[in-house]
Amino acid sequence: MKVHVTDLKHGDCLLTDTFNSVGLHVLPKRTVVQREEITILLRHKIEYVDIEPRTASHAEDSGLGHSLNDNFDHAIQNYESIFLEALAQGTFTQSMVDDTLQPLLETLDTQKDVVSLLLLLERDDIDTYHHSLQVGLLSYYIAAWMGHSKEERYEISRAGYLHDIGKSQVPLSILNKAGILTPAEEEELKRHTTFGYEIIRGSKMDEKTALVALQHHEFEDGTGYPNQILKSEIHPYTEIVTVANIYMGLTTSRPNQPKQGLVAVLRKVHEMGFGKLNGTVVQALTGHLLPGFVGKNVQLSNGEIGTIVMNNPLDMFRPLVKVDNVFKDLSRERSLSVEEIIM
Repeated sequence: MKVHVTDLKHGDCLLTDTFNSVGLHVLPKRTVVQREEITILLRHKIEYVDIEPRTASHAEDSGLGHSLNDNFDHAIQNYESIFLEALAQGTFTQSMVDDTLQPLLETLDTQKDVVSLLLLLERDDIDTYHHSLQVGLLSYYIAAWMGHSKEERYEISRAGYLHDIGKSQVPLSILNKAGILTPAEEEELKRHTTFGYEIIRGSKMDEKTALVALQHHEFEDGTGYPNQILKSEIHPYTEIVTVANIYMGLTTSRPNQPKQGLVAVLRKVHEMGFGKLNGTVVQALTGHLLPGFVGKNVQLSNGEIGTIVMNNPLDMFRPLVKVDNVFKDLSRERSLSVEEIIM
C-alpha cells in the first residue's frame, strides 16, 4: 500500500527500496520505520512510499487510551507529527496543537499529586518530543500556582509544549549525537531559538508563544542566548517556561550530565532563583513541589530507603525522614541528604 510519509506509523515496513528524486538510494526495502526513518525521508523530500499491509492491531495502536499514561503517549506522538511537519514545511498546523493539548490539560486539573505526575513522566530515553510535553505540563502547573487564569495557563502550557519546535531545523547529526557537542555544533544548536520564533510566527500563532521559543534560554543577568537580554525584556510567559525547561532538563541524563533526582534538581533550580531565574516563579515551583514530597519513599545518600514525614521550614531541602522505625532529621545529620524520590 502507498502512503504519504507524514502518515507513516512506527512499525510500518517498507515494501520496496526507496530512492530520492535524483536516484540516490535512501532506505532499503523491509526497513522498519521509526521516527528517524521518517525524518530521513522528509529531508530527502520523498512524499510517498510503499509499505507492507498493516495488521489490524497495528491500525488500532494509535487510538487514545483511557489512562493518563496513554494520554501522554498520544500527546508525544502528535508532537512528533507537528515536529515533522515543521521540518518538512517550516510551519505546522495550529489546530493539531490545540486538539492535542486541550483535552490533556483538562485531565491535569484533577491530578493534584504533581510529584507522582513528574515521576510518571520520567523516561530513560528522553528526546525532544518527551521533553517538550514535560515542559508544557509543568509550565501549566506553575502558571496555576502563580494564579494565572485558565486561559493564560493554557497559553503558557502551549508555549512550553512548542518551545523547542525550532530543533526541527537543526541537523540530525547534532540532535542525535551521543557525545559532547563541539563548539561549532553548540552554536548551530543554539539557533533553534530563532528557528522556533520564525516557525511559530509562520504558522500564524501569537507573538507571546513565539517569544517564549526565542527567549527560553535567556537569563535575567544577561548571560543567556540568543540576545543576552536582561530581566526587563523577558516575557512573563518565558520566565515560567524557562524554569520548567531547566527543571525537566536537569532530571534527564546527558553525555556530560548524569541523571539527578527530583530533590537535587529542585535545589539547583532554587539556587538559580537568585540572579538567573525569576525568583517568584522558582518560589512557586519549590513551594508547591516540596510539600508533595511528604509521604514519598526516598533513597538517602548512604543508600538507606525511608519515607519523608515532615519538611523543615528553616531548611527546606533537609526534611525529617523515617527509616524503618528510626527518625532522621537531615537538618542535624548533615552528612546525609535525599538522593532520589522512589515511585
